[in-house]
Amino acid sequence: MTTLSAVDLAARLGGELAKAPRKLLIDGKLVDARSGRTFATINPATGEELAQVAHGAAEDIDLAVAAARRALENPAWRDMTANDRSLLLYRLADLIERDAQELAVLECLDNGKPATLTRAVEIEGSIKTFRYFAGWPTKFGGETLPVSPRGGLKILNYTTREPVGVAGLIVPWNYPMSMAAWKIAPAVAAGCAVVLKPAEQTPLTALRLGELALEAGFPAGVINVVPGFGDAGAALVQHPGVDKVAFTGSTEVGKAIVRAAAGNLKKISLELGGKSPQIVLPDADLDNAAASIATGIFFNQGQTCTAGSRLYAHRSIHDELLAKIADHAAKLKIGNGLDPETSFGPLVSQEQWDRVSDYVRIGADEGARLHTGGRRPEGLAPELHGGFFFQPTILADATRDMRVVREEIFGPVLSALSWSDTEDLIAQANDSEFGLSAGVWTNDIKSGHRIAAAVKAGTIWINCFNLVDPSTPFGGFKQSGWGREHGRQAMELYSETKSVWVNLS
Repeated sequence: MTTLSAVDLAARLGGELAKAPRKLLIDGKLVDARSGRTFATINPATGEELAQVAHGAAEDIDLAVAAARRALENPAWRDMTANDRSLLLYRLADLIERDAQELAVLECLDNGKPATLTRAVEIEGSIKTFRYFAGWPTKFGGETLPVSPRGGLKILNYTTREPVGVAGLIVPWNYPMSMAAWKIAPAVAAGCAVVLKPAEQTPLTALRLGELALEAGFPAGVINVVPGFGDAGAALVQHPGVDKVAFTGSTEVGKAIVRAAAGNLKKISLELGGKSPQIVLPDADLDNAAASIATGIFFNQGQTCTAGSRLYAHRSIHDELLAKIADHAAKLKIGNGLDPETSFGPLVSQEQWDRVSDYVRIGADEGARLHTGGRRPEGLAPELHGGFFFQPTILADATRDMRVVREEIFGPVLSALSWSDTEDLIAQANDSEFGLSAGVWTNDIKSGHRIAAAVKAGTIWINCFNLVDPSTPFGGFKQSGWGREHGRQAMELYSETKSVWVNLS
C-alpha cells in the first residue's frame, strides 16, 4: 500500500472537506444542524477557510441528550458485558491506529500543530488512552464489606459501581483529539453515554472520532458529537438530562460551568488553567534543563495548560541558562506543519495571536525585557503570510507582580525570574491562583523531593517535564480544577456507588 505524504494527504482531505459541510453525529447518524446553519473552521497556517461545519445549538443538544438517554436504556448498551465493552474500546483504538496519519494531518490542518509531532504525541496518546481504559470494564466494580448491624442480624453488604448516566464532555482546541480521548474513554468504559462538544476552532478530528466509534460497533446514541459555540456548551451544561459534565478549558469558563450546573446538581470535573513554574537549582544539568524548559514552553506553540511559563533560575546560573533556552528557541523551524522538518507552527487563531501579542506588550510596559522573539516571524513562505505565526518569546527581568507572571497567556512566552533564597523561591512558586504542575531541576534528589513536597500543584516533574500517562492521575490544585483524569480516579468520575444490604438471618 502506498503511503501518501502529509502534503498529498492534506490535498486529498482538503478536497473532501470542500465538497459539503461536516455534519453533527447524533443517535448514530450524521445530520445537519436543526437550524441549517454552518460555520467555517480555519486553517491557522494560512488563515483560509478549511471547511464548513454544521452549527450545533441548543435544539441539537436536546436531540443529542435524548439520544444518549435512549442509549442508556437500550439493552444493547445497558446489558452489554464488561468484556464486550472492553472489546469495543480496543476496536476503536485499532481504528485510530489504522487512520493515524490521516488524523494527524487533519489535526494539523485544523489546529496548526506540526503533523509529525501530532502523530507522535497526540494520536499515539489517544490510542494509548483507549487501550488503557479498555482494560477497566472487567476490573472496575464494587466490594463486599463487613458490617455490624444492630440486633445480631446476619447481613450481606456489597457495593456496585454504576454509570453516572449521560456525560456532557466539553473539550478545548489545543489538543482536540487527545482531550476527547481522555474523556470519552473512561466515560464509556464506565458504561455512560456521552455528548461531546468540541471547540468551534477545531471540530474535525472529534467528528472523525465519532465516525470511527460507529465503525467500531458502539450502539447508536452512546457517542454523540455536536460542534458549536458557547451557546451549545451552555445548553449542554444546563440540560436537565445530563448527569455529569467534564470540561477542559479556562478557569473563567470553569467557574461559569459550576454556576450553570447547579440546576440538577450535576457531578462536575474541571481541568482548568495553569501557570506552571520551572524551578532550576544551581546544581542542575543546565543543558538538559534548557532543552526541556524550551520544549515545555514552546511545544504546541505554548498552547498547553501545563506549559512551564514561569522560569525561576538560581541567580548564579540564570544568565547562562537563559542563553541556552534562547538558543533552543532560535533553532526551532517555524512553518507549515505539513513540512516534516517543521517543529513550531502557528497559533490557533487571530484572536489567540492578538492575545499573545497584547501580553508581550503588557510585559514590556511593566518593565520586563524582551530577550528574544515577541513578534510575527519573518521569511515565511508567501502562502503562510495570512497564518497566525508568533515567534518563541522570552521576557527577562520579570517580577512576581507582573501580569505576564501571574496570568495565563497560553502562548509561547516564557517569563524569567531569578532567586537566591529557597524559602522565597517556594513562596513565589506558590504565589499563584493556579496549581496544575511544576518542574524541578536539580542533581540533588533530596532537594528535588523537598521542593516537590512544598509546591502546591497536582503534578510535579523532577528532571523531566510534561510527561503524562493514562495510568497516573492528572489534575490541579486551587483554581486549576476539580477532580483527576486518568487512572482509576477517572473511572470514579463517571460512576456512582450503590450499597446493597441483604438480610440473611
